[in-house]
Amino acid sequence: MQDKIKGNWNSKVQNRIPYGRQDVNQDDVDKVVAVLRSDFLTQGPMVPRFEETVANFCGAQYAVAVNSASAALHISCLALNLGPGDWLWTSANTFVASSNCALHCGAKVDFIDIDPFTYNMSIECLAEKLVQAEKTDKLPKVVVPVHMCGQSCDMEAIHLLSQKYGFKVIEDASHAIGGKYKNEAIGNCRYSDIVVFSFHPVKIITSGEGGMALTNNPELASRMQSYRSHGITSDVSQMQPRPANEIWNYQQTNLGLNYRMTDIHAALGESQMMRLEEFVIKRHQIAKHYNDELASLALQIPLQHEDSYSSYHLYPICIKLDNAQQTQRQVYNVFQTERINVNLHYIPVYRHPYYEAMGFKAGYCENSEKYFKEAISIPIYPSLADSDQQKVIDILKRLYK
Repeated sequence: MQDKIKGNWNSKVQNRIPYGRQDVNQDDVDKVVAVLRSDFLTQGPMVPRFEETVANFCGAQYAVAVNSASAALHISCLALNLGPGDWLWTSANTFVASSNCALHCGAKVDFIDIDPFTYNMSIECLAEKLVQAEKTDKLPKVVVPVHMCGQSCDMEAIHLLSQKYGFKVIEDASHAIGGKYKNEAIGNCRYSDIVVFSFHPVKIITSGEGGMALTNNPELASRMQSYRSHGITSDVSQMQPRPANEIWNYQQTNLGLNYRMTDIHAALGESQMMRLEEFVIKRHQIAKHYNDELASLALQIPLQHEDSYSSYHLYPICIKLDNAQQTQRQVYNVFQTERINVNLHYIPVYRHPYYEAMGFKAGYCENSEKYFKEAISIPIYPSLADSDQQKVIDILKRLYK
């Protein structure tokens, strides 16, 4: 039966061009195998090594590896004491994890519309919403800007607003490791309290599944380390006194979770970090070819802000509704017929049934909804063959002569 299932799966995915995929080489395999043959499959030396590598690359003081970026967002909120009665605001154009982390803490969520060109959180919309929230005493405790497609939000402007209105900032940089903002690595926490990365297979580097939270605050780092592992510590300085005749070599000091990353996953991530810059350069080359070939078509291609160096996790094209020779659905269907797996990033979070049940309605964020009705993410990943990229380009040129 298992062979039959595997055969059916292979028949579905073979000869299809994905919108994104991992690039694993023999060095990656060898490092994972070395861990499999070692004494530690988890809670060994590889996780701290991976954390140190990422922190050093980004210029951050502390890094806390976990089993997903969703977990990293959750422990970030917990470390910032987000809870019932508090508000978290994030971009309307993101994956649901960017807001779900607040709900898991018992907090409330609201959404900020996007800039129609960068697809990132609109600074103007954020500033306007903050003015109104101050009047009604509903200011956010945490704001989560999302670096859409790998391009940084305007973090300096968001930081200035955080100082004025007193909220904390978690950068959801799940798309953006290897990118830069104002010529500095995304992840240095210069303009935020915490930065979160994802290492899912379609991201810039992968650990299989995994995520990481970076910070320059030692107290936040300590809290996140505790929350990722059941709230348990073996650090004597953090343990409460107990009778001398009892063995207390660990204690639970808060209500944590099992969000640990294994050494197996960390070994893959550590190995992938050695090629991070190579991956990003290749993504830029692919994006440039798209830019050159698609610029003359009736499409909107991704705008890159002068302060940003994107990691190009995604390359979304937008089908202009006011000048469309083909609808978004028609273009999507053509790609599927041609065995090319394009995708949509994203449906506005508040449009999902779970959020509509909270009272959110269609039309809440105008630019995000327009983007949702126009955008299609076309293939971009380091191992994308020139011939496969050209096939994507030729289809679009055929549709948009």
